[in-house]
Amino acid sequence: MSKITGAQALIECLRCEGVKHIFGYPGGAVLDIFDVIMDVDDIEFILSRHEQGAVHAADGYARASGRVGVCLVTSGPGATNTVTGIATAYMDSVPLVVFTGQVSTNLIGNDAFQEADIVGITRPCTKHNYLVKDVSDLPRVVKEAFYIANTGRSGPVLVDLPKDVMKCTMNFKYPEKIELESYCPTYKGHLGQIKRIVNLLLKSKKPVIYAGGGIIHAGASDELIEFARLTHIPVTTTLMGMGAFPASEPLYLGMLGMHGTYCANMAVTDADCLIAIGSRFDDRVTGKIDEFAPKAKIIHIDIDPTSISKSVKVDLPVVGDCKVVLTEMISLLKQRQQDLAALHDRIRNWNESIREWKEKQPLKYVQKDLIKPQYVIEMIDKLIPDDAIVATEVGQNQMWTAQFYKFEKPRLFLTSGGLGTMGYGFPAAIGAQVAFPGRTVVDVAGDGSIQMNIQELTTAVQYNLPVKIMILNNGYLGMVRQWQSFFYQKRYSYTAMRNSPDFVKLAEAYGAAGIRVENPEDVQKAIRQALAIKGPVFIDFIVDSEEDVYPMVPSGSPINNMLLV
Repeated sequence: MSKITGAQALIECLRCEGVKHIFGYPGGAVLDIFDVIMDVDDIEFILSRHEQGAVHAADGYARASGRVGVCLVTSGPGATNTVTGIATAYMDSVPLVVFTGQVSTNLIGNDAFQEADIVGITRPCTKHNYLVKDVSDLPRVVKEAFYIANTGRSGPVLVDLPKDVMKCTMNFKYPEKIELESYCPTYKGHLGQIKRIVNLLLKSKKPVIYAGGGIIHAGASDELIEFARLTHIPVTTTLMGMGAFPASEPLYLGMLGMHGTYCANMAVTDADCLIAIGSRFDDRVTGKIDEFAPKAKIIHIDIDPTSISKSVKVDLPVVGDCKVVLTEMISLLKQRQQDLAALHDRIRNWNESIREWKEKQPLKYVQKDLIKPQYVIEMIDKLIPDDAIVATEVGQNQMWTAQFYKFEKPRLFLTSGGLGTMGYGFPAAIGAQVAFPGRTVVDVAGDGSIQMNIQELTTAVQYNLPVKIMILNNGYLGMVRQWQSFFYQKRYSYTAMRNSPDFVKLAEAYGAAGIRVENPEDVQKAIRQALAIKGPVFIDFIVDSEEDVYPMVPSGSPINNMLLV
């Protein structure tokens, strides 16, 4: 190949990585790259209306598809606008490669126009980042970026591209392999530790499996299901792990933690053996640390060694890939049929106790005159296809979706767990729709959170992405109002959203469809109507403004201390 520019080389690198979609926004520092993109017909560029929306869209694309999401923005404010999206992906272990423009190398450090030290700014919230100063380094850097992003505990990698480097020419050759001596993720768990885990499990009387998003990232859902069915051990999941284990399975306890189910929280509190797989003991899960699973021997299986015993002291750790370790455990268990039969007999009463907890305190609400948001979620679950992808914003809408939508498979639930980013769901849904143009994609939103990135409706309209946005409009920043109600004597300081726009008119102004629903009897009809429309749709559900999320564990309390309906 004859010499090509850095901008041309970048696109060749993306081709070599199999990239089909890029999300982003142009600007002066990346004009050479965008000039090349204009003539590219095998990679589609999706123009967002804000750089934060571009990163969230790439994030949703990655979570739904399992592929690396790619984003390209300009320097300075374009780069800094990506930080929230990068931090969101970092907290939830989502593989992204974010390319940012930069001023020319001779201007770096001189406070040039639209200069920002994006490498320094994002160092705490990226898995790794690069500043490319020599065009000949570009192929190696891009190869490494994709490899780092999508191996081990996956996460975002940033590549900063100075304008003059994109103009330089080079003889292009893409590396065939990666050599990173300081980065060697452990996939195969220590066999001796795995055998100790199996022995401990087979002696337990009240075991619980606590599964997180690592199961989904590792593609280990089938192994988790087989493991649970083989042992008869009940399963609870984190918010990020929802869909890793089918909600319809009798062994499923629902979500664990602050807004987890009564049976899940009680089971973990009473367990004598807790098997944490691909989870990191987040504070929203554990509640008061020294009273979390107080009777249990704790097993922790995770690919990230820094997560082991970081928050909760672990008795038996295994560093390794969830799929690889579960496969080894299943193999060892199948060799011990007699011990398995004894385990089944021993935990029969335990599973009966859990069934009684389920019956004693199920998730519940009463649908009367005002539309209950839980009812809307149940009707969405009833009416949309089984393979539909559901994104959420953050707050009450997120928790009600986690509680009342029955996720049966992985990669169907997109939500910001670790960072709790309002405005995440809509652009993430757009990214998922780009990845799967033939499937139904829904964003469950609040009237506050939808306004964080509402400008991305133009993106949905421009690219004819038929995302259905279900707004649970209660006139408040609902979760903050709930805390104010419970713990601040109902002093609703700046949580009322009384001047929100007319979402139907706003949707129409953007060129989309809008539907308002004020009566419970119209909920199903509106959802069916939205699904029949080929383009993007806003449904504005006017729901009970005083409805709260239950159960709720007050901050700093043990998870068995729940406020119940």
